[in-house]
Amino acid sequence: MISGMHSPITAAFRLLAFLVLTLLVLPPYAALLACGQVGWCRRIACRYWRLVVAALGFKVVVRGNMVERRPALFVANHISYLDIVVLGSLLPAAFVAKKEVAQWPGFGFIAKLGRTVFVDRRPRKSLHQRDEMIGRLGADGESLILFPEGTSSDGNRVLAFKSALLSVAEVVLEDGRHLPVQPVSLAYTRLDGMPMGRPWRPFFAWYGGMELVPHLWTALGLGRPTIEVDFHPPVSLEQFASRKALADHCHDVIRHAVILANLGRVPAPAAGAATAAVAAG
Repeated sequence: MISGMHSPITAAFRLLAFLVLTLLVLPPYAALLACGQVGWCRRIACRYWRLVVAALGFKVVVRGNMVERRPALFVANHISYLDIVVLGSLLPAAFVAKKEVAQWPGFGFIAKLGRTVFVDRRPRKSLHQRDEMIGRLGADGESLILFPEGTSSDGNRVLAFKSALLSVAEVVLEDGRHLPVQPVSLAYTRLDGMPMGRPWRPFFAWYGGMELVPHLWTALGLGRPTIEVDFHPPVSLEQFASRKALADHCHDVIRHAVILANLGRVPAPAAGAATAAVAAG
């Protein structure tokens, strides 16, 4: 089935476009980063990822309103390394990733330049990882993007959230309020306009023992995927009895949205809610 749908020419073109964009953006970005111009770096990073979204042929559909208060913690489900491209194009924030990502060829280098916060996700390291994230929030007022599942899934379901990874939600900002936490759901729903369905989703979801390079080559040659992103109402730790309750709430909201998106049953938006669809590519 995959051989008749995959285009090596399309994959090669998209990969080349990604490399060219990266090489063009890298020098000015690195220069600004060396000068400590974090704000400019974040703006350039968003524009860079938007260009990558277009180069890779993604269609990104966005619903809901992004929280305006900064800094903020964006909590999302994790399906693939492609999530980084999608969320990076929408959010002026730094990612939180497991420390192993720093060693990935190519991607690790880009992640470092993107000021990713690398953490050791073992439970006994929870206090240390919290301090690292709090340091970024406090020093630069920079928002963070966190994947509380701790790993990627097959895109058909949302794995349990690790509440220890939400320890940064305990931060109290200078105005005395807790850090706003916004659940964000991602779903890979269509391929060339047709429902993707359970059989096709693993070609974009990256999980288990999948090898990175073959998976990337396959994904880049498979037409135009649609990724649906929903911004859900923000909350904060003070609204819940515990950090686990906060994690459970975010999980339930995201899980429900992913199920509806995968089924093509996204409910009509409430009056006044942002409903714009952003297509790139």
